[in-house]
Amino acid sequence: MNGVFIDSCVLLDLFTDDPDWADWSENILEHYYQTNTLYINSIGYTEVSIGFNKIEELEKAIEQLGIKVLAMPREALFLTGKVFLKYRRKNKGPKNAPLPDFFIGAHATVSSFNLITRDIKKFRTYFPQVKLIHP
Repeated sequence: MNGVFIDSCVLLDLFTDDPDWADWSENILEHYYQTNTLYINSIGYTEVSIGFNKIEELEKAIEQLGIKVLAMPREALFLTGKVFLKYRRKNKGPKNAPLPDFFIGAHATVSSFNLITRDIKKFRTYFPQVKLIHP
């Protein structure tokens, strides 16, 4: 697949009309939509769903943006678990479940997609092979 993965923060910028980031997010999505298929996975879908009252509203919003929702391949789920273990060992924090960014980064990795995001720290640290598209 030739595509670009979208971190949920970029979509939330648009859906919430973020005063600092909505313009950047809209412009970057328009740019990549011209030559790529835009994707999110079920984790991104879940994260952006909290801003909508009805599933039909969310479905319409992502359809209007030309975004496809992909199921997570098992390889991405496995990689998510491995990266989460690395994170827990490094941070010794109270986290008991993988962070949403780990699912998104793993999915972008195994699918060989570039990733549009504003939150680059975790992705650079745990998924250095993913090409990040960021401000």
